Amino acid sequence: MENREEQIAEYTNYCLNCKVKPCQKGCPLENDIPNFIQSVKNNKIEEAFQTLIKTTVLGSLCGRICPHFKQCQGSCVRGIKGNPVSIGEVEAYVFDKAIEKGLKINKEINESLKGKKVAIIGSGPSSLTAAAFLAREGITVTIYEKQEKLGGILRYGIPSFRLGKEILDKTINIILELGIKVKTEQNLEENLFLSDLEKEYDAVFLGIGANKSSKMEIEGEELKGVYGGNELLEKGIHPNYTGKKVAVIGGGNVAMDTARTIKRMGAEKVFVIYRRAEEQMPAEKKEIEEAKVEGIKFLFQNNIVKIIGNEKQEVEKIECIKTELVQKEGEVRKSPVNIIGSNYEMEMDYVVMAVGSKTDRELLSKLDMELTNYGYLKVNEKYQTSKKKIFAGGDLIGTKATVAWAARSGREAAKEIKEFLLLEKE
Repeated sequence: MENREEQIAEYTNYCLNCKVKPCQKGCPLENDIPNFIQSVKNNKIEEAFQTLIKTTVLGSLCGRICPHFKQCQGSCVRGIKGNPVSIGEVEAYVFDKAIEKGLKINKEINESLKGKKVAIIGSGPSSLTAAAFLAREGITVTIYEKQEKLGGILRYGIPSFRLGKEILDKTINIILELGIKVKTEQNLEENLFLSDLEKEYDAVFLGIGANKSSKMEIEGEELKGVYGGNELLEKGIHPNYTGKKVAVIGGGNVAMDTARTIKRMGAEKVFVIYRRAEEQMPAEKKEIEEAKVEGIKFLFQNNIVKIIGNEKQEVEKIECIKTELVQKEGEVRKSPVNIIGSNYEMEMDYVVMAVGSKTDRELLSKLDMELTNYGYLKVNEKYQTSKKKIFAGGDLIGTKATVAWAARSGREAAKEIKEFLLLEKE
């Protein structure tokens, strides 16, 4: 089998170095993909790294877990008549090599920002990116995290078989080397209060995510044995799945991650139930294929309508219904419609809801800031909340739920925070 260097050489030689850079337009972070690939092709890893860190500090992570076929690789010219360039693998390679060589994220100190202090709440992709782009300019940055370790959803929401904790730790370390301070086990509005941070810091960035599992509001959802996918992944506290049947409801990456995790923990059968067609699944195609290889069964165009319990109020069965896809007036894609009379039951031990996530409404109500109609924290075009010193990004404000989009919001929020601090100084 070819070693990694030989594979990367093949990928870089395959790149056409397009002048119009469609791949860059497809990347949420707008990484200068052709240029960094050409640098790798010429064996100039440091040059490639310097090109990438202009726009991202999470290359080792994005290169591994981003939905590349829906972003950069999906826009690659090579993909029109064949396979696209494996951009993600080259990006991960560059950052891995940079970390191995001890390369640092360069600082570009802005003397006008010296002495300014910014608090970052949370340590997921938006927060880590915001922290890095602020610290690079000499701003004093402190990250506050509720868990024992940094990483947010990257550590507590993505299984190790998709993202190794060692590479996550190394990525976090090169960001912290910018001089960023860290305070862990800090729970907002419990032992850490926003009102205090407003007084102590010149600005605050909120990147606490939206990691509460949504509910379908169907009969039986309150039974013992019904779990939220987000909570299972974050807390890592699972029942004993050995020899059990588990239904995972949903078609996104959380559904794939929970299904694959549960299968690896000894479940006899794991079913992913999705009301739309396979090609409509938001999960990365690669994750779906790997789940199939691992023995997970997919029930496409099926929908759960009821969870049935026994006398102990534990899950015993589920009732599902088949769906058909119908093109409704004014809609771009076909919508699933239940087929009357197609109901059927399946014996089941556990049910996992992975049909989306939402913000922690209880926590947000304590912060006393304006929300959107969908329950996200409301920000203006400058990522500024209804409190002028407080900015926000990532899933908390309804950003598209990928690491790259969250990171972009953190980067852009950092830019706006810098402008805010400069204006406040005048």
